[in-house]
Amino acid sequence: MKKAGIVTICDYVNYGNRLQNYATQEVLQSLGLGVETIVNTPCRVSRMPPLSFRQRIIRVFRMTPGAVMKKIRSKISNRLNRKTLKQLQSQKESSFRLFTQKHIRETPFVVAPDHIPGDLADGYDFFVVGSDQVWNPSFRNGSPFDFLQFAPPEKRVAYAPSFGITEIPAPYVADYKQWITEMTHLSVREHAGAGLIKKLTGRDAVVLVDPTLMLSREKWLQLIDDKKEPPQKPYLLTYFLGELDKADKKRIEQIAADKQLEIVCLASIASKDRYSEDPAGFVQHVHDSDIVCTDSFHGAVFSILMEKPFVVFTRKGKSPTMSSRIDTLLSTFRFGNRKWDHLKDSGGLFTIDFSHVPDILAAERNKALNYLKNAFGVNPT
Repeated sequence: MKKAGIVTICDYVNYGNRLQNYATQEVLQSLGLGVETIVNTPCRVSRMPPLSFRQRIIRVFRMTPGAVMKKIRSKISNRLNRKTLKQLQSQKESSFRLFTQKHIRETPFVVAPDHIPGDLADGYDFFVVGSDQVWNPSFRNGSPFDFLQFAPPEKRVAYAPSFGITEIPAPYVADYKQWITEMTHLSVREHAGAGLIKKLTGRDAVVLVDPTLMLSREKWLQLIDDKKEPPQKPYLLTYFLGELDKADKKRIEQIAADKQLEIVCLASIASKDRYSEDPAGFVQHVHDSDIVCTDSFHGAVFSILMEKPFVVFTRKGKSPTMSSRIDTLLSTFRFGNRKWDHLKDSGGLFTIDFSHVPDILAAERNKALNYLKNAFGVNPT
């Protein structure tokens, strides 16, 4: 049996990260590979010079008064709730690590960019990097490890990685150009990333769906067989990684009141009893909800998989490329009309047609499987 090592971000508090890691593992195993995720830490040294005091002041002055007040309130809240937040974060990390131990096969060793075992490349037939933002220098500081430079070119496979930025910062351009040029099998997760690669290297990168979309709803539901009981009342699920405007928050509250729905929040300190839910609990909450309001890529992904009405909000303060992954998702599955700006004053929040989704999923899954089969030397069917 051929063996593949997954290189991805190892984040034990992020739902999307753990779920895409699990999905990548399951997809590769379905192709007959033995699979391990290589536990790793990111490069700690950034090539970007720190902002000067003047630059920090300019950044503040460019913010809207509302954004400044939100930042101040957030800092005050974090300081006042420091002890509670620390306890909740510890509980959340513990639940995520238990989920990982149960569902994701990881290496017993940890790799750091400055400490890569000399025999690592010999231990696997292939290395698969993706699908999270492993190529975002703001997250990973541009490490050659994330471009599989430690392995022979024929073993390097990029499976829907993401950049999360619109332009490669100047200190990283030369290395990124070389490393991407040398990637034998090249794919990305969103159209903006493909455009970035084309501009940087002249290469065409195939755009593949996130691996979480490669697994069936039934496969995902197997994770939640032994989970605790969901809320007993019908509920509206919110999952926001960014700030939510007061006006939008009040509108959501009114929608819930009109439909007699409880509001259940994930990833919010305001809902302490839900804060430490593990990734299986995330899947369960989406599945059991009546509607999902989110600014998260994976919040939208699992709403589609579970065929739940959903509304996508633009996350405040994020770059266009961060939005591009959701735009690519909505475009691919013909749900461009599920954005909040389109729906907030309409009566179509709870009306959504999923009848076209199975055919699109089948085509996208076939596209990704053929890409991977070609990379691994398996004859496409």
